[in-house]
Amino acid sequence: MTTDAFKGYKGKALDCLKKFHVRVWSDAVVKTTRGDFEGIILPRSENDDERHIVLKLITGYNVGVAVHTITGMDERGYKEAHYKIPEKEFPYSEKLPNVKLFGTGGTIASRLDYRTGAVIPAFSPGELYGAVPELADICNLKTEKLFAVFSENMGPDQYKKLAVCIGEEIKKGVDGILIGHGTDTMHHTATALSYMVQDSPVPIVVVGSQRSSDRPSSDAALNLIHGTKAAAESDIAEVMVCMFGPTSNEYGLLHRGTRVRKMHSSYRSTFRTVGDIPMAMINREKITPLKTGYKKRRQDHNVKITPCFEEKVTLLYYYPNMMPDMIDAIVDNGYKGIVIAGTGLGHINKPLYPAIERATKKGVAIYMTVQTLWGYTHMFVYDTGRDLMAKGIVPLDNMLPEVAYIKLGWALGQTSDLAEVEKIMKTPISDDITEREPCNGYLVFQGGIPVVEEFLKSVHK
Repeated sequence: MTTDAFKGYKGKALDCLKKFHVRVWSDAVVKTTRGDFEGIILPRSENDDERHIVLKLITGYNVGVAVHTITGMDERGYKEAHYKIPEKEFPYSEKLPNVKLFGTGGTIASRLDYRTGAVIPAFSPGELYGAVPELADICNLKTEKLFAVFSENMGPDQYKKLAVCIGEEIKKGVDGILIGHGTDTMHHTATALSYMVQDSPVPIVVVGSQRSSDRPSSDAALNLIHGTKAAAESDIAEVMVCMFGPTSNEYGLLHRGTRVRKMHSSYRSTFRTVGDIPMAMINREKITPLKTGYKKRRQDHNVKITPCFEEKVTLLYYYPNMMPDMIDAIVDNGYKGIVIAGTGLGHINKPLYPAIERATKKGVAIYMTVQTLWGYTHMFVYDTGRDLMAKGIVPLDNMLPEVAYIKLGWALGQTSDLAEVEKIMKTPISDDITEREPCNGYLVFQGGIPVVEEFLKSVHK
């Protein structure tokens, strides 16, 4: 057999494949001391170890089999797979709304590169229609790949370009905007667009997936269906994030862009509205608003685009015994704004006070949020808070720390007048600050407590 038959394998794993005359991409039965496994032998990543052989089981999941447990291997068939998403021409109907999908990267439509083990974004109307044909029943879809980056590489340059492109599409008369995005910083981008794209006449929906399209448990297709439906049919003309509601596929949720946060590293129901309730529930059949008072869809093509951002802004998460040189170093490096996620009602330790004074005297804008996420800064309750306000720190009520960071960059991108910056920061936009939090918003079902377990069994079987 040629070396191509053993793509990526080395050492003991390579010796094992050669011993039993089994190739990569073969349909094989692997006999082990722990039982038999049947599936397709997959290539290995170039950086993986030599102690395992990887199988894609008939369930669709991949499993690594330790070489030292293998007692035999039988090749039953062979068919090399490339995992390319099939393309079909996306149909057009005059009766359906027109949606523009901007691609930034992420796993909303993707394939797996087995050479590196990386998920590679795949993106075109044809690919999306081939993967999720239900989209053609919802809208006429056009796509444009603006970026092909993982979400950790999204930043101010991408926010600004995305905002400008959204504005151009709205002026052309599109009925809805959809943005495919990686989930890790999706809430940052949604926040940035909430400020840079205001008074939109159509929905702007950011959507992604926690699990790539090649996995049986992928949420990509359903999130894409829900997001497309929201962009095409919803009367909520705001920036929203659309992702799974529960971790099952019962429904999705539409979250306001300034009040949403990724709360779990791997759950499909990772996004939660914080300090409020979601805007709406969504499934294949209908959209059910949960809130009133949102901005509604209009027939005009007017929108306000303000693509500004000062990059010398930072978010500082306070911890006990934080040293003043942290603040001094930030200021010495030319930063113009600092958002602090403080403890409790908005507190930091006394050793930082002199550094705070030095920073504000140099014209650095400093704002306080709370690292509890839920709740408000109340800096007038204790001496600590009152002292910090006297030194120039401005509290931001219940604005989320990441939202405050994005808003401060956007505000300083427009003006260096600190009084004007404060006016922008304290003026609510898209409910980034609310008068009160809902009594039914902050609910935590703490597992293991008998009364909670009984309640969950009775309402969600």
